Amino acid sequence: MDPRPVRHLISLDDLTDADLRHLVERGAQFSAGTAGPARPLEGRVAGIYFAKTSTRTRTAFSAGTLRLGGSIVTYGPGDLQTNTGETSEDTGRILSRMLDVLVARTAGDPAEMRAWADQRRMAVVNAMSADEHPTQALTDLTTLLRHFGRVDGLRILYLGEGNNTAASLALALTRYPDVEFELRTPPGYGLTEPVLTAARAQAARTGARLRERHDMAALPDGFDVIYTTRWQTTGTTKPDPGWRDVFAPFHVGLGLWDTSPKAVFMHDLPAHRGEEVAAEVLDGPRSIAFEQAENKLHSAMAVLEWCRPAAGS
Repeated sequence: MDPRPVRHLISLDDLTDADLRHLVERGAQFSAGTAGPARPLEGRVAGIYFAKTSTRTRTAFSAGTLRLGGSIVTYGPGDLQTNTGETSEDTGRILSRMLDVLVARTAGDPAEMRAWADQRRMAVVNAMSADEHPTQALTDLTTLLRHFGRVDGLRILYLGEGNNTAASLALALTRYPDVEFELRTPPGYGLTEPVLTAARAQAARTGARLRERHDMAALPDGFDVIYTTRWQTTGTTKPDPGWRDVFAPFHVGLGLWDTSPKAVFMHDLPAHRGEEVAAEVLDGPRSIAFEQAENKLHSAMAVLEWCRPAAGS
């Protein structure tokens, strides 16, 4: 029996390699309809707290909880007493006496979630913080496994800002042997040094390859996946008024398929057609972005099941 009353997912660093593979494989089973009829959240309650906007992630965890037999309590950005000065630690202690799991999007410092997790009753799941989007990475790997039947050895090109989605992809993909992850990020908008250091250490351990450049020159060919995200990440602004000119070379257009004709296209959505991606790409035959979005639900169910919140303990 697992000695921990609950499991938290605040960072991908909270997962062992075995945990990561289990969650991805389990998400793929939910996606394929082979996960079985179990309702592990029967009689349990999930809090769904989103301080920032969300369509896919909030719906995925809400619907996922209900499909697994649980109930939900929802909170908006103005609902918690942290707005009136209550400490995050006190909020976590109180919520843990009423909820079995708390799914939270703050788009801020993950230290607040760590404070909520400083108890032994309620699981805490990061549905996006400023530095990381771990459940998005799990969704993406679930989608890769469903489409290709594997993650090991895939060649993935990422174009755009080194945001929390890119960081999570780097931290997740480098755990898989022989993966090649090429990032082309605008100057001044790359991955942070701590993420690069951690991902490179993992790549050295597993045999994955991680490269980041800040231009579009000498782009390799034959990628399996071309991935982008919207240029204006939720909850952020850019200090440079000319940032769109800096980002323009990293637009995903049909020309990228001249040298990677078999690549599928992925996007974490929402998308701005004509900005980071051409409509012909997003809505074209190589796009699996909307299957990817559906897998948010299946991946959320895998995470909720893995957390195994112990009601009443």
